[in-house]
Amino acid sequence: MTIIAVFNQKGGVGKTTTALNLAAALMRTGRDAYGIDLDPQAHLSSISGITAHSGNDTVLSLFQRNRPLRELVQEANSRIKIIPSHSELSKVDALYGKGYNVVNRLNTSLQSEAFGKKDSPIIIDCCPMIGVLSLNALFACNGLIIPIAADHLSTKGAIQLEKTLHALEQVLKRRIQRRYLLTRFDGRRRMAWEILRIVEERFGHEVCRTRISENVSLAESPALSLTVFEHAPTSRGAHDYDELVEELVADGFIE
Repeated sequence: MTIIAVFNQKGGVGKTTTALNLAAALMRTGRDAYGIDLDPQAHLSSISGITAHSGNDTVLSLFQRNRPLRELVQEANSRIKIIPSHSELSKVDALYGKGYNVVNRLNTSLQSEAFGKKDSPIIIDCCPMIGVLSLNALFACNGLIIPIAADHLSTKGAIQLEKTLHALEQVLKRRIQRRYLLTRFDGRRRMAWEILRIVEERFGHEVCRTRISENVSLAESPALSLTVFEHAPTSRGAHDYDELVEELVADGFIE
């Protein structure tokens, strides 16, 4: 089972856009994709047209009363199966702390429930902070996508995350497989190529060959509660996410 977390410690890098459209692109290959929204801002949920009426409809109820994940799944119009988020998820850190059993809770449930089919990837949209929710995503995932918008602050966020992962992997006793994805890439800007050079020098072969271009359709689709494939299936944005899935499958990053 492929479980991918989408995370950067810098906001505004295309994290939710990537989580949503990666899942949508996987659906186009015949896979049943699942999305788990672990960001209390609930952007993945709202863009998917799904509303959690309280924290009880979210992963919060997994922590509170061990509610099975399958009971939380809602199907979006795009047919992506989503476990939604709610602002009450922000209480998790204060309520439960960061003990091992707490930060491993999502992983335990995903494995025990045999969630989805073997070829049903799960995409986790993380909040841009290290806390109980993002740690649960990192403990559960077997792959991590780190979006980096083509600017220096996003690159610094990815470098900081690399340090965080190095410390975390001492506890996990494994290295999380990862890919660095350039987003909002505009080849007409010198800075975009400079960021690409810096990222490739720092992270080497783990930088995706596919780059997500700055694209109007990608910017418009969230306001319409649509994936880019629903909004503009022939756009450059749709092409880029199709290409990203092809690359990740070919590399064995996604089963």
